Amino acid sequence: MQKVLVTGSAGFIGGYIVEELLEKGYQVVGVDNYSKYGPIKKSYDDNPNYELVVGDVQDVELMTRLLSDVDHFIAGAALIGGISYFHTYAYDLLAQNERIIASSVDAAIAAHKQGRLKKVTYMSSSMVFESTDRWPSKEGDERIVPPPLSSYGFQKLAVEYFARAAWDQYKLPYTILRPFNCVGIGESRALGDVDIDSGNVKLAMSHVVPDLVQKVLKGQDPLHILGAGDQVRHYTYGGDLARGIVLSLEHPDALNNDFNVSTAEGHTVKELSEIIWRKIKGPDVPLNLISDPGFEYDVQKRVPDVTKAKEILGFEATTTLEDMLDEVIPWIKNAVADGTI
Repeated sequence: MQKVLVTGSAGFIGGYIVEELLEKGYQVVGVDNYSKYGPIKKSYDDNPNYELVVGDVQDVELMTRLLSDVDHFIAGAALIGGISYFHTYAYDLLAQNERIIASSVDAAIAAHKQGRLKKVTYMSSSMVFESTDRWPSKEGDERIVPPPLSSYGFQKLAVEYFARAAWDQYKLPYTILRPFNCVGIGESRALGDVDIDSGNVKLAMSHVVPDLVQKVLKGQDPLHILGAGDQVRHYTYGGDLARGIVLSLEHPDALNNDFNVSTAEGHTVKELSEIIWRKIKGPDVPLNLISDPGFEYDVQKRVPDVTKAKEILGFEATTTLEDMLDEVIPWIKNAVADGTI
């Protein structure tokens, strides 16, 4: 049985990855220090093929010991949040995430020398294309277009340089994956979240889907959106992302390669708002929108080229936005009632 270590295993995307790994028959070691949400219960905590280590990824000695006994390492731990998070924690995102990735790679280099660890799978981000002037963004564009302006996007680009540099100098094999706009359940209020006013509703620093769902559920009308609502995003289901990530682990053509992991279908924020409004309010209640001032790093167009992942990995994200919302809206409704989001 192949054994995989996942950092950030108690996180939002990490949860989907661990579930997919267990379903596919992997043995999984999760590492998380609960710094984002605090101690939380996951559905897989009692799975006999899952072991949780509560620890800090920056502990190189701990990580080296753990990585010496696994076949694959999915480096998912990072500070991450919505657009307002980028601005509130601009320095912390850069500094802390650099420490996390450096410690992770230091440990992986040491473990790889011992013989068992085959590869590191690095979780990058669509934000590496933040400053692009060409769409759709294809693999390789991140090294041609201007670098990201936000500290978060810049640091995610640095993750990719860590991956390639560790291969160049130490022959540590890698795969780089860039998720686009993950949507799913399990994203709760983080410990460091600060309330943000959005019309008559206060929100924690989150992402556009849970934020809009919350506002509609709380009766906001007209509905407040950031900017004009013309921003294009490719909302990708967490389960689809996890499937692509796990698919790449042992695929021979994923070795020392990079892939966009995303749905091929894009929506504007206005279109997203209309779908959420209709699902909660029904088709007969008219939607009225108010545009609030946008944030500096609110990218207006983020469109992936998904051809490479399809042709090489055979991966396609198939869950529609409608189906995602059918799962996410009831979950958020319960979370709002419980005060966890």
